[in-house]
Amino acid sequence: MALSYMRVCGGASMTFLCGIRYMGLTAGLCRPKLAATQLRLCLVRQYSPSQARYGLGQSIAARLKWANEKYERFLQRRFPRFFILYSTFMRGFRLFFEDAREVHRIRIRIIKNGIDPRKLPYRDMEKLRQFHRDMIKAIPLVIISIPPFANYLVFVLMYLYPRQLLIRHFWTPQQLLEFRAVYHAQRVQHHQPLLGGLKTTASHLAHEQLKNRLTELCSKVQSGAHPVVSDLHAVSTLFSGPPLGIRRMGADQMRHLCTLLFLTPRLPAFWMSQRLNSHALELMHLDRAIINLGLHQLSDVELKEACYVRGLNVESLSPAQCRDWMSQWLQFSVHLKESETSLYLHGMMLLTVNYQNLPHS
Repeated sequence: MALSYMRVCGGASMTFLCGIRYMGLTAGLCRPKLAATQLRLCLVRQYSPSQARYGLGQSIAARLKWANEKYERFLQRRFPRFFILYSTFMRGFRLFFEDAREVHRIRIRIIKNGIDPRKLPYRDMEKLRQFHRDMIKAIPLVIISIPPFANYLVFVLMYLYPRQLLIRHFWTPQQLLEFRAVYHAQRVQHHQPLLGGLKTTASHLAHEQLKNRLTELCSKVQSGAHPVVSDLHAVSTLFSGPPLGIRRMGADQMRHLCTLLFLTPRLPAFWMSQRLNSHALELMHLDRAIINLGLHQLSDVELKEACYVRGLNVESLSPAQCRDWMSQWLQFSVHLKESETSLYLHGMMLLTVNYQNLPHS
């Protein structure tokens, strides 16, 4: 930067001297106005402000990059644990802003072309869904950081409670595995209460055939067996209206379902039913988008993410096992009506709880 500055100053000095010399020689021959005009022309020829600003900006950017790289090497050498945190945060901000730009492009395309969001390609729909959830989680942290000097408190909170306050972009790969295990363990705690609620409902059914089918389904799952898709379709009518429809079931059953989607259960029953219904419909549209794309088009990372969102513990499963389960799930989902979102949500428990226990080749 010093070298560039000397060059700029040297060029300006030569221009200034040239102008003085030129004016001295012409002072007696030219009028003052003409001499001033010729001086301006000389300055333009010798010194371009736009080029100087561009060169100075490049020099500053290069010096800042060099200083940042030196600082990172210092942290990595002297404070390796802090460097991991620092690099994770920098990578997180970069990924978050990349997602924000991508979401902005998708929304602009929706508005310009009048596209129905439910007809978007799978990856665009999934990007919108995940970014919306990330923003909702980030809002409390943003509100906390508004008061003056509150950013110091925010850094402390983020360090102490990364799972509760930070979104996935700011987790290390180890934290991602750890936090996913924690969240799935929370889901598993509600599997048995959900099964118990279904069994209690079955005991009060007047329709004998449906009563027997639902009781057999619950008993099969409780015994450790994995049900087939046809077992769930056989009782679908119970989940489109009373007693297990999304707006007909009891509040306790809805609270257990909320945990499968990582939604708060501390809301009034009518609000919980609306949120459950909207999230289930969103996933059903995503399932249809996967079918349109082709299951084989999903990468292993995308496949595991899709299975995890739908209730499956993917950490102990291979990509082939995840693909097999997702194929079964799509066979279950594609035949459901929009009025059967309750069965879709219960399927996140019924079709996942014993899948890890199956013998896989």
